[in-house]
Amino acid sequence: MKEIKRMLEVYKQIDLSARKVALATVVYVAGSAYRRPGARMLVTDDGRWEGAISGGCLEGDALRKARQVMLDGKPMVVRYDTMDDDANSLGIGLGCNGIIDVFIEPIDPANPANPIALLREFVQLRDKRVIATVYQSGWETGLSEGARFLLTDQTVENIPNWLRSDMNSVMHSGKPVTQLYEVNGGIVDVFIERIDPGIELVIFGAGYDTIPLTRLATEIGWQVTITEDCIAHLAPKRFPAATCLLYADAEAVTDKIPLTDRTAAVLMSHNYKYDMAVLTKLMTTDIPYIGVLGPRKRYEKMQMEWAKTDQHFSSMCLNRVHSPIGLDLGAETPDEIALSILGEIKAFFSQRSGGFLKEKPGPIHERLPVERVLA
Repeated sequence: MKEIKRMLEVYKQIDLSARKVALATVVYVAGSAYRRPGARMLVTDDGRWEGAISGGCLEGDALRKARQVMLDGKPMVVRYDTMDDDANSLGIGLGCNGIIDVFIEPIDPANPANPIALLREFVQLRDKRVIATVYQSGWETGLSEGARFLLTDQTVENIPNWLRSDMNSVMHSGKPVTQLYEVNGGIVDVFIERIDPGIELVIFGAGYDTIPLTRLATEIGWQVTITEDCIAHLAPKRFPAATCLLYADAEAVTDKIPLTDRTAAVLMSHNYKYDMAVLTKLMTTDIPYIGVLGPRKRYEKMQMEWAKTDQHFSSMCLNRVHSPIGLDLGAETPDEIALSILGEIKAFFSQRSGGFLKEKPGPIHERLPVERVLA
């Protein structure tokens, strides 16, 4: 989300009457690569770029290819084979041991359906959407390279039947797919990806330790809302990067904040009664992640109070509560605690354990075969 926003900011500053623009997108990876499918790089004809498609190894060559694309006005697919450092055509040791396909396309500002326009709409609406991009196509298919199909909760029309099932599958799983299809007797290569609005962090409490948590969360591109029942703590100068500062009491706060399946709530007011009231309200919502700062006994005391007042929540509901909050990093300072909290939240939404990668058997990412078959 942060990379997309930055590319849109750069694009907005470009004088499109004098400059040409292209977009490079990683559409397929077999084996290992620094960036995964969906990584993007915006390029202008004067040699500037924003974003990245690798760890810095491929950008120079992709820039040269993008200049040709902008000159010709026609997209191209570039394959980078990094399986053998001694044999790669770039003459540098990439060390990735993978095959990477990059789709480079010119941007037509007059086309309302160009990829930059689609990304701008996504940022404005903050919806979850699946985009299918045709990046190679035979003439007989009737599909042009760069054609796109869009699936959202509101948009389902104009998706061909041969593509609909895979787009729905990507919407459900979140995993990008690169697939071959036979259409009208020809072959079509399609990259299908889901782009998400990112994690929305809601912090209950505006104390000193909220400052580094807000700073780090916004630095990685999350939206951050800070709410308190003491307006004096919500001075904007204390939280310049926060998306929203909200003054509300514990009983009303859940009615004023939109909670989605990408929302994480962190209770860190250091006020037991306030946290207790907020947590009780949150338990009646569908918010997927609730973190409570403090020792385990604090949360156990809250559970005992629920029992005394005859309030009961299912085990599935209780499993949403993470207390003590954070990964076991040995964190001590507010900045280290913020890192621990954000690490756990990221691991939760990525459905990962948060352990050492060296102890993970097999590759870090799912490996795809070099050759693909027709769907």
